[in-house]
Amino acid sequence: MGVIVDLGTKSWIFSKLWPPTPDKPTVLWLWKDHIGLQVSLNQGAVFGIGQGLVFWFALLSVLAVLGILYWLFILGEAKEWYLTFALSGITAGIFGNLFDRLGMHGLMWPSGLLGGEPPGTPIYAVRDWILLQWNDAWRWPNFNIADSLLVLGAIALLWNAYGSKSESDCGAKAVGSTDAKEKISND
Repeated sequence: MGVIVDLGTKSWIFSKLWPPTPDKPTVLWLWKDHIGLQVSLNQGAVFGIGQGLVFWFALLSVLAVLGILYWLFILGEAKEWYLTFALSGITAGIFGNLFDRLGMHGLMWPSGLLGGEPPGTPIYAVRDWILLQWNDAWRWPNFNIADSLLVLGAIALLWNAYGSKSESDCGAKAVGSTDAKEKISND
């Protein structure tokens, strides 16, 4: 479901704003000067790090999905619903961005675009479109639904790893201390 929402929203907004031309707005504001829709292409990874390393990020994405499948189904962790939920968000985010990195969206570089590849060549880049800013001086890098799924899945994974263990550890300590008190009172 996450992949469908990601790819659907990317296709919709890019059909409205891509390629950039004088007759198209650069930003469609939802909340003037704070939240908007603006298309951008990221040939790197998080915050644009590693521009041009598309092949390596695609390979890393495939390895990550294989690792998640191994974790869930070979190691048998799919029975934990919270872990499965967190990893499904991460997997959906990986597939959404991998689709773009492999150029499966069919976009081509337009002519007259600074910093792009030669006109007519396929675009191997992640399509970002969500714009958040406080003002022109403080602007968060554009992102998409797949990025959000990756981040929320990672947060849920961390919560599962650390938040749930502390609760179960507390319960185990409480049971252990009750057993010790009963043993003392029985002696």
